[in-house]
Amino acid sequence: MADPMKIRASIKGDVTEIRVLMGHPMETGARKDAAGNTVPAHHIQTMTVEVGGKKVVDGQIGGSVSRNPVFGFKVKGAKAGDKVVVTWVDNKGEKRSDEAVIA
Repeated sequence: MADPMKIRASIKGDVTEIRVLMGHPMETGARKDAAGNTVPAHHIQTMTVEVGGKKVVDGQIGGSVSRNPVFGFKVKGAKAGDKVVVTWVDNKGEKRSDEAVIA
């Protein structure tokens, strides 16, 4: 199972900056291990971000993204204290959802 996400959200002026570190192996299915065997594909496919109960990102991610990816977003209209919820689903059907509060 993947590690918990690290989510940071802070307001700067009228824009909220959100940064998310997703702990995930992000294997493409093309790499070989030390024994020469192909490492099976295991990567995040979809991601959503909600701010204050409103979906602001609904994205798809490909297998070529690096291990433990970091994503950044800027959102207008959020307030201090709003909840940021980030959810992903990978190609093996595993899901993870974590949340933070905007500071």
